[in-house]
Amino acid sequence: MKKTLKKIASFSVDHDIISKGIYVSRIDGDITTYDLRTRVPNAGAYMDNLTMHSLEHMFATFVRASKIASDVIYFGPMGCQTGFYLLVRNADNAVVLSVVKDVLKKITEYEGEMFGSTREECGNYKNLDLSAAKLEARLYLSALDAKENDFIYGGK
Repeated sequence: MKKTLKKIASFSVDHDIISKGIYVSRIDGDITTYDLRTRVPNAGAYMDNLTMHSLEHMFATFVRASKIASDVIYFGPMGCQTGFYLLVRNADNAVVLSVVKDVLKKITEYEGEMFGSTREECGNYKNLDLSAAKLEARLYLSALDAKENDFIYGGK
């Protein structure tokens, strides 16, 4: 007998209606999964691995030093190269949006060594570039600032 697997929640969203923004992907008890969509899905302009990896290092470090640090469970890239997932315990959407914007601003203003850029700290340490992280952070921050972020797919 062949068992039919249940479709996961992220595959149930029409990706043709997703624009750049921040969305609540799912809520599991006290854990909210945020979809930080930095690129428009299926539009051909995907993040290259250097950009995705670099922004991941910078964002993950700054968000774990933010006012929601103790509630951050995970931050990492989507395999489709169009954004990131941020998992937060006891989340408040307005606070999370404020923190995300603050983290992006900090990345754009950061001057120093890339976080986690040594061989001991990262398994692909040569594939990091601060300028790529800054550019992606600046573009995403502009997209967030340019719209009403209602956290709903297909929203405003």
